[in-house]
Amino acid sequence: MTRRPTRTRSIAARLSVMNLLVSGIALLLAYVSFVAYDLVNTRQAAVDSLTAEAQIIGANSVTAILYDDQAVAQSTLSALSGTSDVTGAAIYTTSGHAFAQYLREGAAPLQPPPNSAPVAATSWRSGLDVLIASPIVFQGKHLGIVYIQAHFTNLRLQARRFALITAAILLLCLLIGLLVGNVFRRLLSQPIISLARTSRLISRYKDYSLRFEPSASYSELESLTDAFNEMLAEIQQRDAALEQGRTELEHRVEDRTAQLVAANRELESFSYTVAHDLRGPLEIITNICYLLQNPDANDPPEVNEGMLIRLTSSVSNMSSIIDDLLNLSRATSAGLHRKQLDLSNLACTLLEDLTAAHPERDVKTSVQLGCHANADKGLIQIVLQNLLRNAWKFTSRTQSAQIEFGCIRQEAEQVFFVRDNGAGFDQHMASRLFKPFERLHAESDFSGTGIGLATVQRVIDRHGGRIWAHGEVAKGATFYFTLGNPTS
Repeated sequence: MTRRPTRTRSIAARLSVMNLLVSGIALLLAYVSFVAYDLVNTRQAAVDSLTAEAQIIGANSVTAILYDDQAVAQSTLSALSGTSDVTGAAIYTTSGHAFAQYLREGAAPLQPPPNSAPVAATSWRSGLDVLIASPIVFQGKHLGIVYIQAHFTNLRLQARRFALITAAILLLCLLIGLLVGNVFRRLLSQPIISLARTSRLISRYKDYSLRFEPSASYSELESLTDAFNEMLAEIQQRDAALEQGRTELEHRVEDRTAQLVAANRELESFSYTVAHDLRGPLEIITNICYLLQNPDANDPPEVNEGMLIRLTSSVSNMSSIIDDLLNLSRATSAGLHRKQLDLSNLACTLLEDLTAAHPERDVKTSVQLGCHANADKGLIQIVLQNLLRNAWKFTSRTQSAQIEFGCIRQEAEQVFFVRDNGAGFDQHMASRLFKPFERLHAESDFSGTGIGLATVQRVIDRHGGRIWAHGEVAKGATFYFTLGNPTS
C-alpha cells in the first residue's frame, strides 16, 4: 500500500495564516475593549448626570422642606419628566417618610433601600436600572434624601449602534491589515524562496558553481555585531557597577568598624562606670547598713542620723546614675516620632520645675517665645532637661545666676541655644564634652555622671542635627543645637 505523502504548507502560507490570526485576535480584543469602555463610560456619565440632577433638586428643595411645602417639592421633581431615562423620583425626610414623589406613567413605584441614610451621593446599580441617592443638607443639618430611579433604555441602543460602527471599522482595518501584511509577507519570504530555488537547481544539476544572490540586501551580520557590542557594553557597565559597589561596601565596612570601635570604647567606659561609680555608693550603703545593724551604745543619736543622711545621698546618687544610663540607652534605641513642638513652652515648664525644687536659689531665667521644631517630644525633653539642669548646676556658685533659652536663624537653619553665666569650661577641652563618662569638673566641685551630654548628642544625631558649645572658664557656656530637616 502506497502511503500518501503528507501535504505541507509553504512558509508564505504559514505567514499568511499567522498574520490573519494575530491581526484577527488583536482587532477582536480591541473591538471588545472599545465596546466595553464606551458602555462603562456612557453608563458612568449617565450616573454622574443623574447624581448632579439629584444634588440640584436637593438644593432647590431646601425651602420646601423647611416650610413643609409639598407642592413646591412635587413641582421640582416634575422637572425630571424631561429626562427620558428617569422613571421615578422622591424626596424623603430624615424620619423616612415620603415628602414628595414623581412617577413616570407605567413605572413601578420607587422603593428606597432599607436602612439607607447616605452622607454623600450614592448609587445602586442592577443591569440597566440605577437608583441615585443624594442627601439634602442645609447649614450642616441633614434635612432629607433625594432618590432618582432610572432605566437606561437609550444606553442599550447607543451601545448597539456603537458596536455596529466599531465592528465595521475593525473589519475594514482587518482587510487593510491583511493587504499590507501580504505585501510584507512577499518581501520577507522572497529571499527564502530564492534560496530554496537555488538549492533545488544545485541538487538537480549538481552545479556547485551556482551562488545565492538575494534580490534584497539585509544587515543581519551588522545587527549581530551591534548586539554583540551592546552585550559587551552591558558587561562593562556591570563590572563598573560591581567595582563601585565593592568600593562602597569597603567604605561601609570601614564606617561600621569605626562605629564598633567607638561602641567598644563606650562599653569599656560603661563597664568602668558600673564597676566604679556604682560600686562606691554600694560600698557606702553596705557599711552604713552594717553600722546600723551593729550600733555602738556610746554613739550619740546624731551619728545615726548622719549615717541615714549619707545612706539617702548614696541611694539618690545611684538612682541618678541608673536614670542617666537608661536615658543614654533610650536615645539610641527608642523609635523616632516627629511632630510639631513648642520648645519655648517646654523650656518654661522645666525651668519652673527647677525653681520649685530649689526655692533657696535666686536665678534669673529668660525664655524666648515662638521657638518651634518638628521633633520627637520624649527625646527632645531629655535634651532640654540635661542642658537646663547642667546650666542650673553650673551656676550654683555664681552670684546673680542667669539662664537663657532661645533660637536664632543661621543660613536658613534654625539654631536653638541654652546659655548660662556659670562655671563655664576651657574651650580647648570642648571635644571631650559629648563623650560618654567624660567630666571636665571634679566630683567635689560639681556632681554628675558624665552621661548627660553624650545622651544629648545621640538624640540630636537621631534627628539629623548638630550640637556644639562655646565656653570660657568662670564666664559661662552656651550650647547650640539644630534638629535637622523636618521632612527627613
